[in-house]
Amino acid sequence: MSKKLLEQYRYFLKDSVRLTVDFSQSDQHRGKAPPPVEKPLKEGQKRIQLPSRKEWNSIPGIDLMTAMQNRRSHRYFQQEPLSLVELSFLLWATQGIQRKIDSATAYRTVPSAGCRHAFETYLCVLNITGLEAGIYRYLPLEHDLVYEYSGNHLPEKIVTAALGQPFVGKAPVTFIWTVIPYRMEWRYGIAAHKVIAIDAGHVCQNLYLACEAISAGTCAIGAYHQELMDQLLDVDGTDEFTIYLAPVGKI
Repeated sequence: MSKKLLEQYRYFLKDSVRLTVDFSQSDQHRGKAPPPVEKPLKEGQKRIQLPSRKEWNSIPGIDLMTAMQNRRSHRYFQQEPLSLVELSFLLWATQGIQRKIDSATAYRTVPSAGCRHAFETYLCVLNITGLEAGIYRYLPLEHDLVYEYSGNHLPEKIVTAALGQPFVGKAPVTFIWTVIPYRMEWRYGIAAHKVIAIDAGHVCQNLYLACEAISAGTCAIGAYHQELMDQLLDVDGTDEFTIYLAPVGKI
């Protein structure tokens, strides 16, 4: 193992890069317009309204101490669907909007460096009551889903893209987070990438805790085939690419 290579990758974990960046040269300081809060819809895409918080009466809830005590990674799920209400709750818990400030800034249920929130949430839906199997994307501003596409052999495709981990093909839904790096780079330049990685952890931990409230479980996955997962979501792999995923099901 190359010592020089190890030092290079360890440097990424440090904040030394911040001392080398001239933030006055960032796109933000140069007056360039910020990227939008969420990725825009393509023409003609179908939107699905999610149940609002007023309709979450079936969510039993759980106290925070118990949720933290019970938190585990789960790779085996019962063969029963999640409800649309439960999915709505999990999406809100991981990327829900608390307050929109302007077209480029919104406070969410998870923290993010500089309130930049560089992620998009995609769903590989296999067994959600009231939803056709397929790939969807969450629209946090509207608290809606947008239908991307459905295809043959979706369970097999996501298992292959997850490097053969079989439980992702058996979960009712897999959350797949992509990153649009420029949302963070606009403010922080080359110092953006460490905090993007940190932010991903905030999002998935909220999913773990929210799953406890609905007797479900999840397992964070950082090992996958980059190109195949990006192809599954139909993202370009450069300006937007997969960074993290987590299947969810009843336990």
